[in-house]
Amino acid sequence: MAAVGVSFAYGARRVLRGIDLRIAAGEILGILGPNGSGKSTLLRIFGGALSPEQGEVRLGGRPVRAYGARERAKWIAFVPQEVQFAFPFTVAEVVLMGRSPHLGGALFEGEADIAAARAAMSRVGVLDLAGRPVDELSGGERQLVAVACALAQETPILLLDEPTAFLDIRHELAIYELLRELRGEGRTVVVALHDLNLAALYCERLALLARGELVAAGSPEEVVTPSNVERAYETAVTVHRNPLTGAVSVAPRGARREIGPRRGDAHRRAY
Repeated sequence: MAAVGVSFAYGARRVLRGIDLRIAAGEILGILGPNGSGKSTLLRIFGGALSPEQGEVRLGGRPVRAYGARERAKWIAFVPQEVQFAFPFTVAEVVLMGRSPHLGGALFEGEADIAAARAAMSRVGVLDLAGRPVDELSGGERQLVAVACALAQETPILLLDEPTAFLDIRHELAIYELLRELRGEGRTVVVALHDLNLAALYCERLALLARGELVAAGSPEEVVTPSNVERAYETAVTVHRNPLTGAVSVAPRGARREIGPRRGDAHRRAY
């Protein structure tokens, strides 16, 4: 999948400007940038929900918008930034909606669809909520259900827009570990996120946006540099290598740099 010269505007407000970005099959790509930098819009263009004003996104040698909605849904699953449900469906019913592209002319899900939904709920950790109405869940629980729905869709490409924004640290890290597992199974994962340290820890490649333009793309070491971060976020930072994880790590300039593990390090957040 690749974006070629993608530009987009909401009316007179320019959001993306000439984005060229290739996503390799079977990788985790993190899309970074400050609020309003165009991350969510770019994800929606990748998924075919929005059509670029200029340029195009290509998938399998064709423009992604050339695919019909059902065909596109067999390729790409999308987890939005915030999930709202208009009706009090149960968790199981919501996750089964992810099987819609595979039903063809069938009116109801078959045993294979139910098994796929159950496996997705189990993998995300919401199987015990299967009978609960989604409108009774917390924001974090609803987000987990949305991830399970996307997994049940069984697509080769997964797009996620800040999927852990409402989650506590345990579930946040569990989701990123799951994304790493999916990558290991050959799926392609594109995730928009704010946490530079999480991005450097879990993503093989990063794309940094600012004011609708691509500031940098490459490995975490190539993208997460003091000059790139300051250019994008207008904030001075120091960048060093975390002694526990080996990943690059960002701290505000002036914060004391850790040059080696100390007593209690094993109990602190590892990114």
